[in-house]
Amino acid sequence: MSQPDWRASLTLSNRYDNIQALKDALGQLGIPAVNAQKDAFSIENEAYKTSSSLGHYEAACRVGPQPDASTSIEQAWEPREAGGAPTSPGITIGSYQNCRYIGDGATAEVYRSEKVALKVIVQTRNVEPHDPFREAKILKLLKKPCIPLLETFRDQEQRFVLAFPYMPLSLESLISRDPTSRSRLTRHFKDIFTGLEYLHGQGIIHRDVKPSAVLLESPDGPAYLSDFGTAWHPELSIYTEPADRKILDIGTGPYRSPEALFGNTSYDTAIDMWAAGAMLAECCRIPPNPLFDSRSACEDGNQLGLILSIFKTIGSPTRESWPEAVGFKTPPFEMYQTFEGQRWEDLLPDANGEFRDIITSLVKYSSNTRASASQVPTLHRLKSLENAITD
Repeated sequence: MSQPDWRASLTLSNRYDNIQALKDALGQLGIPAVNAQKDAFSIENEAYKTSSSLGHYEAACRVGPQPDASTSIEQAWEPREAGGAPTSPGITIGSYQNCRYIGDGATAEVYRSEKVALKVIVQTRNVEPHDPFREAKILKLLKKPCIPLLETFRDQEQRFVLAFPYMPLSLESLISRDPTSRSRLTRHFKDIFTGLEYLHGQGIIHRDVKPSAVLLESPDGPAYLSDFGTAWHPELSIYTEPADRKILDIGTGPYRSPEALFGNTSYDTAIDMWAAGAMLAECCRIPPNPLFDSRSACEDGNQLGLILSIFKTIGSPTRESWPEAVGFKTPPFEMYQTFEGQRWEDLLPDANGEFRDIITSLVKYSSNTRASASQVPTLHRLKSLENAITD
């Protein structure tokens, strides 16, 4: 059965409001009123004809300057009370009014309605490991510091929607806009490791730990783990993904673990700890940048490029450093040029020894000896770690 065209949800009044908002925005850029009206009509009409979804249409109807990397996080973060000043006309999703497009991903578009974020599933077929219905079931079992699920429902187009508290920041935006505020990261990583300890205690593997999946209520926190669309649950996932035959197409770019890259379908919660370690190392670098180089997933050779980057950064694995890899379908030994790797002091010159010790306990080949979330000392040594990142 074909899905309703997204254009059916737009009324003439919605389109007129968008044209007027575009005209006002163009006028603020100094374009004469007559030209602004004509340009606004052309922009909206082109967006209406060519956009592939409602979210893309909303984004195409925006003009004007956007915050850039020079904007401080305090300037970019503007908490809105209910009824805060709108920047463009919104749409209705279910019972939520005035919803505005924020962004999209592989299977969903995200909108904001005042203090609520709405994840609208636009990919109607489940593409494992993406499963929004399983995601909702998992989220209902969780508590803070995992993002709370407020409700689920079907919208006017019968699309599945998940509703969450709106969070104005992510760890990604925090470190990209204001590296000087990194002393806050100690509090955020305490929340991150607490969340992972809670998840892993239930046998749940997040499988996509990354800075954009850590949402922040404010620049000072608290932090929440989000983005559970590909999470693995020992009961809810077992029928499509047995514990020893898990899907390997998981994780994002520079945070993907070596065991997944080399085909170990029996991986466990340790893949999240590798990702958390790589993420923490990224935050410790000045300016913050990923520890490993990774091309876009759509580019040829992206997986091989990431493997080589890992080898060049921390050294090629050996049978001693990665004994379990001997039994992998594609063992990583004697297949690539051997690299010595770099010293952690050179990779993380701005982090003190204690902080480096935490990272090196996580970013290591052997998942059997990788620190678990409960073993990471951040949980009970927060004060000493506050001095580990130079302001």
